[in-house]
Amino acid sequence: MIANVVRHCFPIAAAAVAQRAEEINKLNVFPVPDGDTGTNMSLTLKTVVGEVEALPANASMEQVAKAITHGSLMGARGNSGVITSQILRGVAEGLVEAKNDPITLPELAAAWRHGKKVAFQAVRKPVEGTILTVVSDLSERADELARDRKMTLDEALKTMVTCAYESVARTPDLLPVLKENGVVDSGAFGFAVFFEAFVNAYLGIDSSVDFNTSVSREESAKNAVAANVHIELNDDWEGSEYRYCTEFLFHADSESFDSKENLDFLSTMGDCELLVGSFPDFKIHVHSNEPDKVLHHMLEQGQIFEVFIHNMDLEAKDRTASIAADKSQATAAAPAKDLGVVAVAAGSGEADILKSLGVDVVVSGGQTMNPSTADILAAVEQVHAKAVIVLPNNGNIRMAAEAAASACEDAQVEVVPTKTVPQAFSALFVYDPSLPIADNVAAMVEAISQVRDGEVTTAVRDSSAADGTPIHAGDVMGIQDGAITQVGSDVCDVAFKLIEAMQTQEEGDTLTILAGQDMDDDVFEALCDRIEDAMPDLEVDAHRGEQPLYPVIFSIE
Repeated sequence: MIANVVRHCFPIAAAAVAQRAEEINKLNVFPVPDGDTGTNMSLTLKTVVGEVEALPANASMEQVAKAITHGSLMGARGNSGVITSQILRGVAEGLVEAKNDPITLPELAAAWRHGKKVAFQAVRKPVEGTILTVVSDLSERADELARDRKMTLDEALKTMVTCAYESVARTPDLLPVLKENGVVDSGAFGFAVFFEAFVNAYLGIDSSVDFNTSVSREESAKNAVAANVHIELNDDWEGSEYRYCTEFLFHADSESFDSKENLDFLSTMGDCELLVGSFPDFKIHVHSNEPDKVLHHMLEQGQIFEVFIHNMDLEAKDRTASIAADKSQATAAAPAKDLGVVAVAAGSGEADILKSLGVDVVVSGGQTMNPSTADILAAVEQVHAKAVIVLPNNGNIRMAAEAAASACEDAQVEVVPTKTVPQAFSALFVYDPSLPIADNVAAMVEAISQVRDGEVTTAVRDSSAADGTPIHAGDVMGIQDGAITQVGSDVCDVAFKLIEAMQTQEEGDTLTILAGQDMDDDVFEALCDRIEDAMPDLEVDAHRGEQPLYPVIFSIE
């Protein structure tokens, strides 16, 4: 009976979130700390557990759904808690419609569709890269699985757990503030933890998460999340337009209470406004500078209770101080290693390759977003090594890197003057952390001297090439060692001609080529095939760099 399944699994899943609440809390960087996501979700789920456990032993799924709806609404805290309450309400209401025991995949899919619908109805301005993305992805995956007649319920649930973590892992690609801070969305991660624990309780397996011992697709999805489940110190928030997170329960006095009209009013008081529930009980949440006016308005139409007003300015400062203390304590406890490497990268693909080659910390930056001296110095300190090599990977970043090296008092820092990421690849191929820093720097400088670089981008203003050819804004340019030597209208043609010309000047053995974020996989593959066909003696090593503005960068050795 589905009601018994929910009653058994829900407390176990809620406990899993409670156990990891602090981990979830510290991921919260969007857009400012609004309470604590892990704590808010945990308290919301705890209230539900209390109401569900108070039901009689033979309670129906309809009764369980009402308990979940009422408990999650009454216990909801913060944006994350309110949205979670609506997801739970929607899925639970959907399960009421299930007539089979065990539930069928089409019935499961229908429940998730309803959960998605209710959750999105609760949010006036849904944001991609949040808990709503995970719910949407789970709903779509459930629909796909329902069409597979060979799929069992157990297999489908395991697949959906994988889907949840895959969805969490891509939240930084959908929400820039997450990528900037190197984390996944806290609410999304918390919901994935809850869902996994619920499914595991149903399947009778251990809910513990080990990110390092398995290579299954599910564990690979978790690894992608784990790579971003670390805490970045985010103390550059200069203040939101709204300071007070205001939330409370509301009991309407009259059936004439208009939810939409009052939600519109909340939008004039601030942002992140939510008004969920059904007559007569509602949950209200808004960020505002005038919580007194919000409360006064609602008091004219009913009764308010369990009022929570959080000062987000102070919460942000407390969170920053807490994370700084944690980092300081962890750094002090760990012995410094002998040698480490910091490198700058503009694209996620570049960063992944650099890390695979031994880079300890990658600083986000590139041609139009040069990191500061402070950014590089912070990365050097994060490595926690006695000596650190910095690879700036851009001529415009070299001086900032050298300034960071001079300013560092706790480690010997040397800069290897790489101008491009492909140069860094070559330098890292000869890197040996067991050797002294001086020996490594000498070997790396020698390695990059053997590298010839090229890059393709689009002109933003009129100019002229090295041979005097006029360049107009919008033209595609091929750049060799800092000089514009090719001009055209097609990225692939310009890239091919540039590589061909460089091979004619001096024949190399290996071409390392990276595709930018705006180059389609099929187009990139066609370009590589064209190069291999025309230059069969040149070994092509192709990768996704995902760098912005430069659809193709490459090196020839």
